[in-house]
Amino acid sequence: MQFGLSESQQMLKDNARKFFAGECPMNEVRRLMETDTTYDAALWAKMTEQGYTGIIFPEEYGGVGLGKVELILLMEEAGRALLPGPFFSTVALAGAVIDSVAVPEQKKKYLAPICSGEARSTVAFLEASASWDPTDARIAVANGRLTGEKVFVPDAAVANFMIVVARGGVFAVDARAPGISIKPMAGMDLTRKLYSVRFNNTTAERLGNAAGLARGLDVVTAALVAEMVGGMQRTLDMTVEYAKMRKQFGKPIGSFQAVQHQCADMYLETESARSAAYYAAWALEENAPDAAVAVSTAKMYASDACRAVGNRGIQIHGGMGFTWESDLHLYYRRAKASETMFGDATFHRERIARLVIDLGTVSAKSA
Repeated sequence: MQFGLSESQQMLKDNARKFFAGECPMNEVRRLMETDTTYDAALWAKMTEQGYTGIIFPEEYGGVGLGKVELILLMEEAGRALLPGPFFSTVALAGAVIDSVAVPEQKKKYLAPICSGEARSTVAFLEASASWDPTDARIAVANGRLTGEKVFVPDAAVANFMIVVARGGVFAVDARAPGISIKPMAGMDLTRKLYSVRFNNTTAERLGNAAGLARGLDVVTAALVAEMVGGMQRTLDMTVEYAKMRKQFGKPIGSFQAVQHQCADMYLETESARSAAYYAAWALEENAPDAAVAVSTAKMYASDACRAVGNRGIQIHGGMGFTWESDLHLYYRRAKASETMFGDATFHRERIARLVIDLGTVSAKSA
């Protein structure tokens, strides 16, 4: 199997790094996170021009038509830049779910505006139970109307429409429809605003076949892992740079073996998470039998690794790492928020066990 990136994939990755470095440097990240929504129309328009908002979606809906590996490479660079705003929630989250469950007419209605940059979206998933299992959704649906509350919904305030995972299906809801109440919630990640969304007899449109939701959520989870990898890489880079510059006893602290060991562990965890993310993306693109297991393996590992890399980075920086002037704590906040998003390591270990048992059962029946 060829694990190396193709020339076009490497070019996409390099161009994305240059784009985010030029259009969204850390001073811009800090400016946006001080706003109410972290959304910037000019930056969104530039990402649309690059084709980022339609990167994996079919050309018939205005997308670029690239594969899951290309999405993962883009999300890795977005994570490295600590990209604020609704890109993840619109493209990797809502877009992937729509692409997996909607019928063609609905894709023209909801996916095409995302590809063209005309619409922003998000997915209302979590409820008070805080379960990432879609079968645990309890929000009520009656006569095409939703009643209930979703919590920790990313970027809901700037969404034109929301995708709601409810009991009995997946629904699209106009974000300005009567009966919707959106309120901000406190979150760990200052660059990704969270909201509670309450529905009161709100009109909703059922999307296609909810059986495709699991596949869509696997794409979402793989994209999130890639974003985490980008943040881990940037944390490692900042830490190594600091270790070379910071001196104690007249020597750079990077010359001390204890610090070198910490950096080596950070490198190992980052590269291992990257390999797991890339394989998960490849498995999804090729419809490999172990695709779901690969996704959960990647998220399981990355959830633990991003915390460990952040902890080591903070430890090497000392008190400086937690100061407002340091960018490191912003990456640490993103890592802590992403650790539990779409399931923490424990959730995915249990999912892997269920998937392996199911695969074994199928193999035994077919033997």
